Amino acid sequence: MELLSLLYFLSCTIVLASGQNDYVQIGGIFGPDDHDLEVAFRYAVDRINMDRILFPHGGLKPLIEKVSPYDSFQTSKRVCNITQLGVAAIFGPSSRLTSNIVQSTCDTLEIPHLETRWDPKPHPRSCLINLHPYPQSYSRAIKDLLKEMQWKSFTIIYETNEGLVRLQEVLKSHGPSEYPITVRQLGEGHDHRPLLKQIQASSESHILLDCSVEKILEVLTQAKEVKMMEDYQSYVITNLDLHTVDMEEFRFGRTNITGFRMVDPQSKSIQNAVNDWQFGEMRSGRRINITANTVKTETALMYDAVRLFARAFVEMNRSSPINTTHLSCDDPGKWEPGYKLINYMKFMELSGLTGYVRFDVDGRRVDFPLDIIELDRNGFVKTGLWDYRTGINYTRTEDEKLSIISESLQNKTFVVSSRLGAPFLMEREPKGAYTGNERYEGYSMDLIDEVSKILGFKYVFELVPDGRYGSLDPKTKKWDGLVKQLLEKKADLAICDLTITYSREQAVDFTMPFMNLGISILYSKPVKQPPNLFSFLSPLSVDVWIYMATAYLGVSVVLFVLARLSPYEWRNPHPCKQDPEELENELTLQNIIWHNCGSLMQQGSDVAPKAVSTRMVAGMWWFFTLIMISSYTANLAAFLTVERMDVTIESAEDLAKQTKIKYGAVEGGSTASFFKESNFSTYQRMWSFMESARPPVFAKSNSEGVERVSKGKRGYAFLMESTSIEYVVERQCDLTQVGGLLDSKGYGIALPLNSPYRTAVSGAVLKLQEGGKLHMLKTRWWKEKHGGGSCKEEKSSATESANELGLANVGGVFVVLISGMGAAAIVAVLEFLWNTKKVAVEERATFKSALQEELRFVLKCHGSTKPVRKGNAKEDSGGKSGGTGGGNSQGPYDKYGNVNKSNKSMVISPDELPSKK
Repeated sequence: MELLSLLYFLSCTIVLASGQNDYVQIGGIFGPDDHDLEVAFRYAVDRINMDRILFPHGGLKPLIEKVSPYDSFQTSKRVCNITQLGVAAIFGPSSRLTSNIVQSTCDTLEIPHLETRWDPKPHPRSCLINLHPYPQSYSRAIKDLLKEMQWKSFTIIYETNEGLVRLQEVLKSHGPSEYPITVRQLGEGHDHRPLLKQIQASSESHILLDCSVEKILEVLTQAKEVKMMEDYQSYVITNLDLHTVDMEEFRFGRTNITGFRMVDPQSKSIQNAVNDWQFGEMRSGRRINITANTVKTETALMYDAVRLFARAFVEMNRSSPINTTHLSCDDPGKWEPGYKLINYMKFMELSGLTGYVRFDVDGRRVDFPLDIIELDRNGFVKTGLWDYRTGINYTRTEDEKLSIISESLQNKTFVVSSRLGAPFLMEREPKGAYTGNERYEGYSMDLIDEVSKILGFKYVFELVPDGRYGSLDPKTKKWDGLVKQLLEKKADLAICDLTITYSREQAVDFTMPFMNLGISILYSKPVKQPPNLFSFLSPLSVDVWIYMATAYLGVSVVLFVLARLSPYEWRNPHPCKQDPEELENELTLQNIIWHNCGSLMQQGSDVAPKAVSTRMVAGMWWFFTLIMISSYTANLAAFLTVERMDVTIESAEDLAKQTKIKYGAVEGGSTASFFKESNFSTYQRMWSFMESARPPVFAKSNSEGVERVSKGKRGYAFLMESTSIEYVVERQCDLTQVGGLLDSKGYGIALPLNSPYRTAVSGAVLKLQEGGKLHMLKTRWWKEKHGGGSCKEEKSSATESANELGLANVGGVFVVLISGMGAAAIVAVLEFLWNTKKVAVEERATFKSALQEELRFVLKCHGSTKPVRKGNAKEDSGGKSGGTGGGNSQGPYDKYGNVNKSNKSMVISPDELPSKK
């Protein structure tokens, strides 16, 4: 302090010892309430005069005038008095009315005019520079803050119409499709409770407050009286002097209060400036109440404005000396350096008490930094920074935020709202024997208990009055159930099998899911069917049976044709007759059908083909029957031992295709909403069916739906979450889950919108999941407690199935059979042509005539005997019997000495010998 006193004394001595021509006079216009502005103005001049680098032989000389903020005439006279003395610039005033008078005079005389006041309707003026943030830029800062805080809906409370200018970017950025915002104006009196009660009744928790610094404490105090300063209320205050308000009453409160500031009371520049002001006022014998925490924005801006002018004046004076001129308002002239000095200041940059000072080409301060401040137990603390170029940048880390929230949770008691429903929440037996939280048990109780152990809070369980989860009434636009409890701040948490949906997410906040699930179908287990009398036909499908019958007939016809076509199938019916007139063919159509039937039944036949072609066909048929009979036998064993079930539905598509089995869901629940809002055609058809069904198919709860399935005799299916189905089928063995999951979603813990505890509770849930605690809790309540595990998985024949064989399984056998018959037909044709050629040579006939005669006989398709051709007779006379077929029969014995089985008798009478033509 002694050093400052000495410096001040030396500066004053130097100034007084300097010549009159070294002074640069500047004017200051202040109102009766602008004491702080005057102090900042005066001691900014003193600080500059102490800087011998700027003014080696002189300094600034202030000319101060006091004017009434409502007396424009006196203001005009005082300004003219200053201009007649010769000034290089005029600073102030803070009144809007008198400022316009000063500005008009400065424009006329071309004297620089520097302002620090809030100007709601700024416009470029030739001789004006305003250091206060440009309204549109500050409005953008407010908009960025609300966007960063994720405010979807909020209420604006403003005092004057000038406040709406600060909020113009906020109003313009809020689109018509978004949640509506409410705009309300403070009354003229001091009682704002009626207005605050209306806002409180609307369940609005976000307040954007724009009012004078004198009214901030008044509004917040009355908001506390109407219980609008609770956990879930948040306030953003637009006044840049928020940091000067004594918030001692709210430091330990639970409400988030956020704002901006340009002045950092903790900065060394502010503290040094305040020390100068306090010392100077003490030497002058005046008392000053300014402290680092009470320096207003306009006060700091005045200090920066004087420094800005001084630097611009000195730098411009170095290049071209500047002299002030005595100007009269009656005979107005112009100060020539005025325009140049104004333009020079527009391009100046300065690091001042209000941050970095720079202007655009119109002299507007659009690029400025703002501190984001929040109220905590230690007062206002800086949590972030807003910049015109980069927007919002928070300086507080997530760990610091979580630490603050966790600290506030210690010994706090939460009201937890839930609804009865196994296994999430159930009443202990006997009912009425317990009190408090001991009345209930279940998964929800254990989960919230584990979360509370991690975060250190206490809780009280309360049942939701209407017992509903929470759905939005499209007519009244109001929520019911658990969501309503959170919106009305009657509960801090809501936990049960509450599904996270888009519509609910717009109304409340959810933690990360503690359980993942999907919609599935609860239905009665299939009923065992009595054995079918014709179950032996089941191993093969109907089309395979038809193909087999077709193949049987086709092979018989092909074999018959080839047998007639092949010459080697025609044999001598009486081998003892060396000159037979007719040859016999055993492969008649009746014999072939019997032969093929015997092959198919694995029994054989006394009829056998002899030619290569017919034997090929027979071989292919035997191979075909081998595969088919083996496949049939193998599948028949499974079909006869498997107990067939009457499975009527296996998926949601099966439900949608029929109308006999009714199906429904919980009325107003997330499952019903899924079908209602789905764009998938199958689910749309199912919703239309459920909505139009009479009697109604919707249930009021899961337990009601389960009971309806049990008593429905496979006439009703219930759509519900898979986790609930898992719980039910573990205890009711006659029920089962049908099909897979129709969607994917999760259960979460719900909190009021923008709850400060959401991150902490989500972190606790994540910790439980990583530690395997959630899995243990589910196992305990699903498979162990209250009859869990009663229905073991049945791995019997009832759950197995034997699929019938289709054409795809045995189609290759048909291909082999057809290929064999084709090859046999080719061989038969070759045999036929070869024999025809031999006959034509032996009978000395043309090949064509022999072929025509042979074909004519073949195409008769009847008779089993064939007349002997001449060529055949000659061959027979040579000692070879057997006719065209070429069998080497020598009487009753063949060439190997064995009995010739083709002969019907060993002795041939003369009457049996054929006559010669």
